[in-house]
Amino acid sequence: MSNQKKTISDKDNLKVIYEDNHIIVVNKRAGDIVQGDRTGDKPLSNVVKEYIAEKYNKPGNVYLGVVHRLDRPTTGIVLFAKTSKALPRLNKLFAEKKANKTYWALVKNQPPKTEDTLVNWLKKNPKNNKSTAYKKEIENSKKAILSYKIIKALDNFYLLSIDLETGRHHQIRAQLSNIGCPIKGDLKYGFDRSNKDGSISLHARTLEFIHPVKKESIFIEAPLPKDPLWDACS
Repeated sequence: MSNQKKTISDKDNLKVIYEDNHIIVVNKRAGDIVQGDRTGDKPLSNVVKEYIAEKYNKPGNVYLGVVHRLDRPTTGIVLFAKTSKALPRLNKLFAEKKANKTYWALVKNQPPKTEDTLVNWLKKNPKNNKSTAYKKEIENSKKAILSYKIIKALDNFYLLSIDLETGRHHQIRAQLSNIGCPIKGDLKYGFDRSNKDGSISLHARTLEFIHPVKKESIFIEAPLPKDPLWDACS
């Protein structure tokens, strides 16, 4: 069975990489959905609630706020708020682009430049859940900006570090595909074959932000997926 259809069935599989009274950070696996959708598959948010309920022996409903999301085949950092005090502050932080996120991606084709800033206008097609990148603004498109740099050349792939200035639907996937560098395993955006586990080789690697309550700087790094190619990147 592809991991695209597999969900967390056991809270013991949850990979918590940071937790305190107000926030919890999880290293998401490929195939897990962050929030419920029309598939009806069990979302990561529910699994985190179960984990909190058992760990702290909490009766009744557990509070959990979803701060941001990752695409289903993507791995890496997902941040949740454990208190109603933290959630609006984190939402404001992300809205004001004061949370610094870095992604790692594996691509087969060498990018045109060692490092560059890509500026496109993305238009989402809800019928196939895909975004197309355009050089100029068109009707119903949104401006998308990201910066990438090659941080390692492997035997057959290039490891890119990516920083987002905007947060658009499938932005990294669409913009890299647009320069001829689809992400490994990403059939939707032009890679020639899928990964065996249904993932794409895109990982939310680091997150840096000011804690919503403690007001101290928090830096989080998510371990890479267990895979020979990712192992070569570390």
